[in-house]
Amino acid sequence: MALIAALAFSVTAAVAGTVRSGTEPGVAVDSIVLGGTAPLTGAASRYAAVARGAWAYFQYANNRGGVYGRKIHYRYVDDGDNPAITVTATRQLIQQDKVFAIFNSPGTATNLAVRGELNGGKVPQLFVASGATTWGRDYGQYPYTSGFQPTYQAEGWVYGKYLARTASGSRVAVLFENDDYGKDLLGGLKRGLERSRVKVIAAEAYEVTSTDVASQIAKLRASGADTLVLFATPTFAIQAYQAANRIGWKPKHVVTNAAAAASASMQAASFGGRNRLVNGTISIQFLRDPTDLRSRKDPATGLYRRIMKQYAPGANADDPLYVYGMAAAWTAVEALKKAGKDLTRASLVAALDTFTAMGNPFLLPGIVVKTAGKDHDPIEQMLLRRWQNGSWKAFGGLWAYPAS
Repeated sequence: MALIAALAFSVTAAVAGTVRSGTEPGVAVDSIVLGGTAPLTGAASRYAAVARGAWAYFQYANNRGGVYGRKIHYRYVDDGDNPAITVTATRQLIQQDKVFAIFNSPGTATNLAVRGELNGGKVPQLFVASGATTWGRDYGQYPYTSGFQPTYQAEGWVYGKYLARTASGSRVAVLFENDDYGKDLLGGLKRGLERSRVKVIAAEAYEVTSTDVASQIAKLRASGADTLVLFATPTFAIQAYQAANRIGWKPKHVVTNAAAAASASMQAASFGGRNRLVNGTISIQFLRDPTDLRSRKDPATGLYRRIMKQYAPGANADDPLYVYGMAAAWTAVEALKKAGKDLTRASLVAALDTFTAMGNPFLLPGIVVKTAGKDHDPIEQMLLRRWQNGSWKAFGGLWAYPAS
């Protein structure tokens, strides 16, 4: 417990001394306390940038008045991407730090580990940093939990629709992670391919504890597929590209956004850009790309880089995970505003029941964050992009899920 406490961060050092008004946990006349977990250490530690990006944006928002004069104090603690630690850390944030809501915690398994307890205690689990389909699908059972990014099923569906429209007759092989993440993506792909002449003819799973996927790639090649879809995390996607290269397999490639988000992953997969077999890889995008040279003069990109320079000096501003954190934090500010000056946990959940937020500067232009009725997947629009000679290039218009 002492270690967890030592890894806590906050927008100001005086959160514990804030004078509270009323009885709502985490809400005072001048402050709102949010909490979350993140893998600050361990194999998934690169995703700590999601929390750090949100922290930076809250600093920026606080210096512009916060939410109805209340400053947002955001505390995030290390869970090492370990669900058991997530449970302990989340309880600390609720019971000791008295947070108003749990916000932006990365990971599917880690968030599932605390969802029941948070909903039972009527503590908002705000904008989970995971694309698991369950967040929106099971909203009726868990109304205090909300997702944020496009679901993995929606992402898989877009790949299926794209292949169905542009690669009729293709034979598809899939490498997927053997958990909800990989299975959601695979299910979405198959749904997108329905009634088309593109068929999934082989699928091989790997475990998160695996050390190598070379055997799976060899089996997928033997299937005779001409298209390889990688529903994998960055490490295993890189291994898959390199394994295919070693055995001389040259399929078309599709790779999930989770693996493609960092250009460094694609550079590693292509051996520093020397292997052109990676060229033409398709993925999706919903965040602004901080490395896109065409957006250098874009006001939104300029805002992002100013916030990074002021509130996250020394951090890698080219890492899109910081953009993700800011996008979620911007949306959280809008949700808190809609919940009203008399802020309660119940009023926040009510605000998210029918919610629309337009103009998020960290999302791609035209993407709207929206929930209504039975649809509680906030982002359902995305662009396709293609890897070409060392960088991603978006093409076409926005895809909306579901669409006709």
